[in-house]
Formats: sequence, C-alpha cells, structure tokens
Amino acid sequence: MITTLAITTTGELLENIPLSRLSAADIDWYWVDFNVPTEDEARLLDTHFHFHPLAIEDCLHFLQRPKLDYYENYLFFVLHSLNQTTLDVEEVDMFVGPNFLVSFHLKPLHELDEVRRKFLAAIPGRSGGPVYIAYLLIDKLVDYYFPSVYRIEDALSELDTDERHIPGRKLMDEVFAIRADLLKLRRTVGSMRDLLYRVVNSERLTEFKEHHLYFTDIYDHLLRLAEMIDSSREMTADMRDNYISVNSYRMNNVMMVLTIISSIFIPLTFIAGVYGMNFKNMPELDWKYGYFAVLAIMVVIGGSMFLWFRRKGWLDMHK
Repeated sequence: MITTLAITTTGELLENIPLSRLSAADIDWYWVDFNVPTEDEARLLDTHFHFHPLAIEDCLHFLQRPKLDYYENYLFFVLHSLNQTTLDVEEVDMFVGPNFLVSFHLKPLHELDEVRRKFLAAIPGRSGGPVYIAYLLIDKLVDYYFPSVYRIEDALSELDTDERHIPGRKLMDEVFAIRADLLKLRRTVGSMRDLLYRVVNSERLTEFKEHHLYFTDIYDHLLRLAEMIDSSREMTADMRDNYISVNSYRMNNVMMVLTIISSIFIPLTFIAGVYGMNFKNMPELDWKYGYFAVLAIMVVIGGSMFLWFRRKGWLDMHK
C-alpha cells in the first residue's frame, strides 16, 4: 500500500493523492510511504522515482545494517525498527531529497503510523519539510527501543531480588536468555548510534543543519540506551560470577569434608590392612589383648587427628 502526504506552496495539506500529482508546480514537498508494497508498487522506486539500483536492491533484498549513502540528488538511509516481542530488527529505508521523503518497509510499522498521526495533528510541523519528517521517523524508532531495555532491567531487578529462591540452573537459564536479548539490543543500538553520529557530525548534510539539535537529541538517547544495555550486561555478568563463586564454595566445602574423612581413615585403614594379612608369624595375633590394643590405638589416632583438624579450624570452614 502506498500513502502520500503533500504540502502545497500555500501550506495546504493533501492526502493520498496520485503519484503523478506530486510533480505539479504547486507542490512544495511531499512524503510517500511504501507500506508492505506489492511487486508492482515496489517497481515504482525505479520507474517513477528513478532511484539508484543499488539503493533499490538494499530495499528489496536481505537485511542491511543502519547506514547512510550519498547520491546525487538525495540521501538514502537504512534504519532499524525493533520487534518488541522477539527483539529482532526490521528494516526501514528512507530516501530524503530537497523536496521529498520516501519511506519503504516490508512489514507494517506502528512507529510510522504514529509519526503520520503526529504530523497531521501538528499544523506548525508541516513547515519543517522532509528533514523534519526524517527526524520524526528516526526519533520514533529510537523511542521504541526503550520499552525493551526497561523490561530487561525490571527482569534483572526481579532476579537479583529473588535469586536465593530460584534454583541455580533455572536462574542461569534466565540470565543467559537475558544476555542473548541484550546482545541483540546492543547490536541494534550500536549500529543506530554510529549512524546518528555520522548525521550529527557530517559536513555534507547541509539540509540537516537547521535540525541539528533534534538529531543530537536522538544521538543522546542512543548513548543512554547503550549505557543502560552495558549496565545490564554487567549485572548479568555479576550474577553469573556470583553463581560460579557459590558453586565453587560449595564444592570446596564438600571436598574439605571428604578430605578430612579420608585423612582420618587413611592411617586406620593402613593398620587394618596390616593386621588383615594372613601371616603365621605375627606375635600380636596370639596376644590375649591384641585386638583391644589395636582398637585403642586406632581410636587414639582417629581422635587425635579429629582434634588436630578442629584446632586448625578445618571443621568450621565448611559452615
């Protein structure tokens, strides 16, 4: 579906007019949106607007990274919209010229619908031109990144509060799932941040100078998002490290107990092994009190080692 908005030289707003009407002399500037276009509609990028084949190819094939390409009479932007459910990105392409803006996306986007409603409701904004619409589109796309980041922060806060009541393996599964989501967000936000850095600092974008503060504000939002994502990643790393540390501590305690038990029974096992040998010439075997004497020696050895370990504090370390 193709929707059109046009502003005449007298400031009149025209909606959903034919594409042929956009080239009339009384049209000051216009916005054309290709919303999930058919093949015939997509061909209009070439047959009607005569955009560069490489830019058209980027619109129709594969998922491109956010970028800015300079062409002779217009700028070509690749932007990313964020799916709030899966956190996957959806491409939004934008052609910005002196008197036109053409947006192209293969999936419906609520962000563009909101920009359209905002533009129609704010009469003063109609004088902003294509660059102002470009600002509104990019700003709305970035604004929709925040709910996902906030949702992850809330989930981490809940995990951090209730982590003692969650089984370790389940906790780690949730932490690593969150880290995977943060990786998606980090890749998306980082790419858009680099794009806005180019927009803010490029000397070639003379048309954007008038709205420099607006795009700087978007760049600041992306910096804030990047900081929030990095903070959440550090929090998940701390949770992972704490889990590993607790497991290591528990394992060390188990090994400590086993080591103490083994150390006590090693000499007792040696004595039992010696007197368990079937040699005839063992004087102690014929002694009347030999059995009780050996038991007494084993008790003394075991008790002495137990007291020695307790004095060294080994028995208290596993608590």
